[in-house]
Amino acid sequence: MAGAGKLDRRIVIERATVTYNALNEPVKTWAAYARIWAARKDVSDGEKLAGGQVGASLSSRFTVRSSSESRAIKPSDRVNHDGGIWSIFGIKETADGRRRYLEITVARDLD
Repeated sequence: MAGAGKLDRRIVIERATVTYNALNEPVKTWAAYARIWAARKDVSDGEKLAGGQVGASLSSRFTVRSSSESRAIKPSDRVNHDGGIWSIFGIKETADGRRRYLEITVARDLD
């Protein structure tokens, strides 16, 4: 489990909002929802072949303190960390049974 000293990464949770341009077309913009401390653990990396091109990806888990703000994070949000944008694939309570921490499973392309 991540203790307070292990939450050594600053991450920004971003949430999309939709506005409409002059032609009434939807435009998605991302804005910071929360800035929180997290611990990061890389869980897998790999290469994939798609459309004749090779790409690399990385999957990680960010562990954050459970709070009203972090419990409101949704899979439709994204994580901005270390110069990259991470897609959220899962959010769950840690196995300690005390609801102190959440694990956010994320992935990003390394291209």
